[in-house]
Amino acid sequence: MNINATLIGQAISFTIFVWFCMKYVWPPLTAAMQERQQQMSEGLQNAEKAQAELDLAKAEVENQLKEAKQQSASLIDQANKRGNQIVEEAKDIAIKEGERLKQAAQADIEQEVNSAKEALRQQVAVLAIAGAEKILASSVDQNAHSEMLNNLAAEL
Repeated sequence: MNINATLIGQAISFTIFVWFCMKYVWPPLTAAMQERQQQMSEGLQNAEKAQAELDLAKAEVENQLKEAKQQSASLIDQANKRGNQIVEEAKDIAIKEGERLKQAAQADIEQEVNSAKEALRQQVAVLAIAGAEKILASSVDQNAHSEMLNNLAAEL
């Protein structure tokens, strides 16, 4: 065998093999690699989008939490103000009721004092009559002298 012919045959076989690979094997491989590269690129873009959306969602959640805290604080303030207002109203009502009871008690006391004065006047009149009977040593008729006794009682 001739080395040159073998070498030329191998070169031709290698050329045919390279041509066959470039024609039928290489395009699907490059297409698969490009498709894989494109999928990776899309995956990275989607990951970046998802990260951006996550950041937006976190910011929105923080804003909603701040708003909720502000609303709850305002509700608590309103409840405290209303509670204080109710307490003040109850105090006012209690003070008015106390004043009313005090006035009623004073009216009762005045009525009792007047009743006691009247009873005391009557007792003084009886004692005055008794004293006058003893002094005069004669009987004084209460029915006959009732006008005089009433004037005496009124003066006392």
